[in-house]
Amino acid sequence: MPNRGPFKGALLRATRAKLDSFVMHLASRGLSIAARRRKIATLRTFYSYLQAKKIRKDNPASGIGNLKPPDRLPKAIEVADAVRLVESLAPAGASEFQRRRDRAILEMLYASGARRAELVSMNLGDVNMRERRARVIGKGNKPRTVLFNQSTSDALARYLEVRPPINDDALFISALGRRLSYPQVANIFRTYVKLSGLKGKITPHTMRHSFATHLLERGVDIMTIKDLLGHKNVSTTQVYTQVTMTHAQQVYDEAHPRDSEGTSSRNKGRRKQR
Repeated sequence: MPNRGPFKGALLRATRAKLDSFVMHLASRGLSIAARRRKIATLRTFYSYLQAKKIRKDNPASGIGNLKPPDRLPKAIEVADAVRLVESLAPAGASEFQRRRDRAILEMLYASGARRAELVSMNLGDVNMRERRARVIGKGNKPRTVLFNQSTSDALARYLEVRPPINDDALFISALGRRLSYPQVANIFRTYVKLSGLKGKITPHTMRHSFATHLLERGVDIMTIKDLLGHKNVSTTQVYTQVTMTHAQQVYDEAHPRDSEGTSSRNKGRRKQR
């Protein structure tokens, strides 16, 4: 019952002002936004229960605004690392079919910015090799077109030379002649990440983030990148401007001669004083 426990009747009699003070107290303790969101949600549920039981008429926690979780910047890898991953040698024992298929998958992920589900949905008839375009089924079951480069076109052509003629029109198939599944593509990708020697968490979606980030760094305008990614709103795409600015800040801090030479001069001065 609400009158029991260490708080006794305090929760039962709590006003909105008291709850606001409690929320501020949580922030002062350094709790994460996720932890505070959970506690606020618990309070709302608690007072909803009191209302349902006719113990209290109002819910003082209902008006407490939701704390917005911090935006997580998409993770992109460096261009050299993306190339290193795409060009990784196939695992020992892989067949020629598997080697060519896997290379085409890696090339397509980086060249098109396609989501893994979109890659899995590709059919043979969706790919236009001459125009280097592919039709995919995006979020909300909406079709869209992705572009790919010449190296991807070459890799696809080599793969299609050894792709067996089967009834399934899926572009990427398994050794058993079935459309590759979502988890199978993840397993293939994970294998090549390990073979590449790259560290950290790198997933197929990392290639999508890298695709967008690298294009933006090379001067492609944000509206074009929005269309290439299949985003509905440009605000979703603009997060990549933060990524490139963060990267630019790091490069700037490491490379600007005023800071690097100034640090060197200060260190020399300290050594002379000793």
